[in-house]
Amino acid sequence: MPDVLANARAEALFVSSVQSSESPAAVEVRKAVAESFARLGSRGCAACVAGEFGDHPEVAVARMRWAIAMVSTVYRPTRRPVCGRPHRPRPTTACTG
Repeated sequence: MPDVLANARAEALFVSSVQSSESPAAVEVRKAVAESFARLGSRGCAACVAGEFGDHPEVAVARMRWAIAMVSTVYRPTRRPVCGRPHRPRPTTACTG
């Protein structure tokens, strides 16, 4: 299943003014994503990305690859146990019909 939030974040980073050549820190990436969402919303970001792919596909592909890589690094999923205890699956009961 595609990660819709990760895709939206990559689009937001794509349309931001942050450049890959700047080697931005995680805090800068998060700030750029938040600012793009605040300025354009998720649909506005998607529309801008579509426009760039239409106008400059050769540049847009490289920028989107960079944005996806940055988002996957900066927003790496972390699974933490609740209350410091390891996660244990709940027992299941068999359905009898």
